[in-house]
Amino acid sequence: MGTFDLLHRAQRAATRSAGVFARDVGHGLLEVSHNTLALVGLAAVAMALFGAGRPELRQQVETVALDWLRDRHEQREIAAGNVLVGIDEPDAVARATATDLGSLSKEQAAVAQWLARRYRVATEPVAALVQEAWTIGQRASLDPTLILAIMAIESSFNPFAQSPVGAQGLMQVMTRVHDDKYGPFGGTHAAFDPITNLRVGVQVLKECIARAGSVAEGLRHYVGAAMLETDGGYAGRVLVEQGHLRAVAEGRRVPVTVPNTGGPVPDKVAALHLGGAAAAR
Repeated sequence: MGTFDLLHRAQRAATRSAGVFARDVGHGLLEVSHNTLALVGLAAVAMALFGAGRPELRQQVETVALDWLRDRHEQREIAAGNVLVGIDEPDAVARATATDLGSLSKEQAAVAQWLARRYRVATEPVAALVQEAWTIGQRASLDPTLILAIMAIESSFNPFAQSPVGAQGLMQVMTRVHDDKYGPFGGTHAAFDPITNLRVGVQVLKECIARAGSVAEGLRHYVGAAMLETDGGYAGRVLVEQGHLRAVAEGRRVPVTVPNTGGPVPDKVAALHLGGAAAAR
């Protein structure tokens, strides 16, 4: 046999060996894959069977899966620029001081709309304040238009207003003086809750009027000018604004640009809070 034949046979033998090796490797990989899939399948079946007998485990697995999916969704939303995702709070509306005009009486709605235009504030929050002024006014035997007039003069319906001497909120109550009155409402931070500030302010006003013997003198006590010669025109401004509100409530036309008897109390009047009479407020 020649050298050529020996080389040819050796080549064929090597080819057959390589083929056998490739087939064996392929079969091995296929077998491993089948076994791996079988293991995964068996594990899934086992978990399903185990979970069927353990409802609490199944619930935990579902919870984990849902949380993971939710987190993935939130991350995608945040990456897309939606900063509100995941911090939604459906009950937040319960904290809002707002009421639809449809829930007010005709005179209350007229007053709310006039105040909203005059002081350039939203109608719905003012409507809530008007409604509360009528409710607490009846309870305190005070004209609700007087309560609203004080809010107009004191803060122009800014619930976060604060004077240099610490009078706070819609009715500019001296919070540190009347901190006890905020106790039933959770503490002095409630001074910046519009409804709470209104209620506490009405109580302070009622005490001032009872002490002074008249509304006009009660307003002098309220602004802290009881022991001074003048209140800087404060009482007069409140009463004039109350007259406008009464006219509106009665259905009469009052321009919202009527001479400015509202707005923040001037500095010379705010400074009266520094006197000893400020404790009444």
